[in-house]
Amino acid sequence: MNPKSILADRAGIRGKGATEARSSRDARSLTALDFVLPPELEAGEPPEARRLTRDAVRLMVSYRSSDRVEHARFRDIGRFLGPGDLLVINTSGTMNAALPAERQDGTLLELHLSTHLADTLWSVELRLPKSGATAPFLEAAPGETLGLPAGATVRLLRPYSHVSPDGHGVRLWLAELSLPVDLNAYLTQHGFPIRYGYVPDAWPSAYYQTVFATDTGSAEMPSAGRAFTPELVTRLVARGVQFAPLLLHTGVASLEDHEPPYAEWYLVPKETAQLVNAARADGRRVIAVGTTVVRALETVSDGRNGVHSGAGWTDLVITPERGIRCVDGLLTGLHEPRATHLAMLEALADREHLAVAYQESLRERYLWHEFGDLHLLLP
Repeated sequence: MNPKSILADRAGIRGKGATEARSSRDARSLTALDFVLPPELEAGEPPEARRLTRDAVRLMVSYRSSDRVEHARFRDIGRFLGPGDLLVINTSGTMNAALPAERQDGTLLELHLSTHLADTLWSVELRLPKSGATAPFLEAAPGETLGLPAGATVRLLRPYSHVSPDGHGVRLWLAELSLPVDLNAYLTQHGFPIRYGYVPDAWPSAYYQTVFATDTGSAEMPSAGRAFTPELVTRLVARGVQFAPLLLHTGVASLEDHEPPYAEWYLVPKETAQLVNAARADGRRVIAVGTTVVRALETVSDGRNGVHSGAGWTDLVITPERGIRCVDGLLTGLHEPRATHLAMLEALADREHLAVAYQESLRERYLWHEFGDLHLLLP
């Protein structure tokens, strides 16, 4: 059975009419969108390494009202946008959030800084280097101090999250970071971007920044904006497309465990809230560039009354039951089987449409992850 059939079977839509599939949607778990992701579809290097410009990655455009799917290059996204469309972008820059660490017994680990909580307090993850990649290290203990480069240390205070999904060990810790110099200077000199097993080679931090980045603070790149170039943004603005910024600093994903997202810092400026509300009042489309943008906007949503400005911590998890109130479309990457971000997509489009779109992405050999291709989900 090919991947298309596997996905259709598990989505529960083969042999059923659209009405029956939609009516039974809520009774099925998210695992209904489980599918087999072939390893060769995991983007293991940036497009620049494949002699492509950033905006030459592929773009799948799907329309949830009709289940129509089109294929293009990202540089042609203007074909699918019109004057008055509002793209809301995340201006968070990516930290060199990975650091070599050493336990007192000499075990060499990798420390992933996730979220800066206050002063010297962070949420962090410990990873064990393994066959050119890393795996969660779950054997640390509260009170343990690990050595970092140049005399820095990190002290584990208590578990920040629940135990690992299999019930053995802690994955994410509340920790105290002690550095000899300013954080940015230290990470510039000693840190490196977080990467996982599907990216075998290290790439400079510039490959993990979007053209929109102004405030460094994300552990991992808000990758939906990566394919934009200054030239493409200029063409879109000349076409009448509007851009509105907000900020959400992403923590570590590590969602191979398919955990819900943790609390993250956001800032929605007054001007951005005004642009979103004006677009909604005029009947123009509001399109989020990335799931981080959806999370921030929905956090400050007033329901039918639009959005307001705001800043703080959001632990909002968007599900089909909650729904999405202030976004009409979404530009995003392709998400892994069973990933919790699929629940957010299903809050915007029904499961049947997502099954159709993901069938297409598998059939057309789209690439996954932060260096991969993109999906524009429109009404």
